[in-house]
Amino acid sequence: MSASNALVIAVDGPAGSGKSSVCRGVATKLGMRYLDTGAMYRAMTVAVLAAGVDVADEAAVEALAEHTSITCGTDPSAPEVWLDGRDVAESIRGLEVTAAVSAVSAVQGVRRRLVEIQRSQVQAARHAEVGIVVEGRDIGTVVVPEADLKIYLVADPAVRAQRRALENGAGKPPEPESVAATHEALLKRDAYDAGRDISPLAQADDARVVDTTDFTLIEVVEQVCALAAGVQR
Repeated sequence: MSASNALVIAVDGPAGSGKSSVCRGVATKLGMRYLDTGAMYRAMTVAVLAAGVDVADEAAVEALAEHTSITCGTDPSAPEVWLDGRDVAESIRGLEVTAAVSAVSAVQGVRRRLVEIQRSQVQAARHAEVGIVVEGRDIGTVVVPEADLKIYLVADPAVRAQRRALENGAGKPPEPESVAATHEALLKRDAYDAGRDISPLAQADDARVVDTTDFTLIEVVEQVCALAAGVQR
């Protein structure tokens, strides 16, 4: 399959719903570019923590963001993340970053700057006529509300916690205590992201809901590709 019609697919959903794996799978299958906007907010969080800035000090975080360079690769097979010229693809997944990213993401100046970059990536994909799959929490509602296809991924919180705990354990079977702690953390982040004033996590009115709870990754990728095949531009 190919992205000859240069579709823009916006995929939103809470943590652990399968966004990254599904989006990379769809982009690979359809020959499209891929953009992980969450990785960009995590990279900004790395910058904030490295600078010793209090994540609760919105003015200081915003000031730092104005002078921070973040670049994300769009190859779904090897998505790169660069912070001021430094590869941070691994460090953005650390526990300290995970604990602070919601606060950093809620800063208006951070979102304004990163949304500009995200929209430029979408435009570049359109101009190149290759299409792009963009994942995040406000893609269909804020970043590209004009996307050709909007997907909202969901999954049972217990399943999401199991997946995220497995991911955090580098593929090793997680201990029950780890799953329980992850479950609690996910619910807290859901509430925080959905309740923030700036670009909250929300389902676009015209998004197609895809529940990943009882399906394999391959099955969900096929579902989204089928929806993409039905889009007329």
